[in-house]
Amino acid sequence: MLEKPENLCESVTIERRLKDKKTGWVEKVYLSEACKERFLTQSDLPELTDNEFFMAGLAELSDGYEIERVSTSIHTLLFTLDGKGKLTTEDKEYDLLPNTLTILPAGLPFRFELAEASGYWKMAWVLLEPTDKWHPISAHGQRVEFTQLSEQVWSVMNLLHSEISGRSSYRKLFASELSRLLLGSTTLAPSNSVLRVQSVFNEIESQLHHNWTVKGIAEQCFLSTEQLNRITKQLYQCSTQQRLITLRMEKAVDLLHYREWSIGMVAQRLGYADPFNFTHRFRQYHGCSPREFRKRLDLH
Repeated sequence: MLEKPENLCESVTIERRLKDKKTGWVEKVYLSEACKERFLTQSDLPELTDNEFFMAGLAELSDGYEIERVSTSIHTLLFTLDGKGKLTTEDKEYDLLPNTLTILPAGLPFRFELAEASGYWKMAWVLLEPTDKWHPISAHGQRVEFTQLSEQVWSVMNLLHSEISGRSSYRKLFASELSRLLLGSTTLAPSNSVLRVQSVFNEIESQLHHNWTVKGIAEQCFLSTEQLNRITKQLYQCSTQQRLITLRMEKAVDLLHYREWSIGMVAQRLGYADPFNFTHRFRQYHGCSPREFRKRLDLH
């Protein structure tokens, strides 16, 4: 976000076309006339300074919105409540979905915008001073995480905004609560990661016919493939790929009991377009082919 408070009620475009020669990133701010933002600034709320916040805002965005930064001296957090944004970093792109927290530490380029030019995105943003207090949040790089705090952060910031020129005791209380929520979001991050992996594997189990990949599963969990494999091993004592194979092969045993389904149909229901690939995998896992397995069922 901007590092100086500005009135952005009307359509605003600020762009410095002097690109960074090494990266090609530019400084750009664009908000359409339809965008709405309420600002929380240190001049209006001195309690932000006491809690080491630089600035914050409540945003309802539509019909065009884009922020691109070459580098910042502050940390940026985005809490998405509704709609969809898109984040681009040096390494990858992320969809910013409801109930996600986007963390952008100081010193790194980024761009975030509406996922679609004519779309809608409701989010709260917070800029943090680069102090030791926020090190637990900034220490692990640019990332997107699931969070259950988006609504709470929005509500507290809304209360803070309502107390501009109001009661100092309430402003102090709300600023302190916002600080507590943000620091609590990082304390819960490891367990949130585990819950995300469990949740996605539950989804996989109900949609085994999809063309699941380790990379795709990692992206759905908002984790790197290395992080995903580490958590999967912690949960299931195997790699992500092995877990996916296990779910399919265990379900294969159940489906092969239904004689009205051919082996090719069972293979397709489990995500194997090629029945021979399914047979090969089944033999590796169970020690016999699907056809041999059915013959053994007849002997019982």
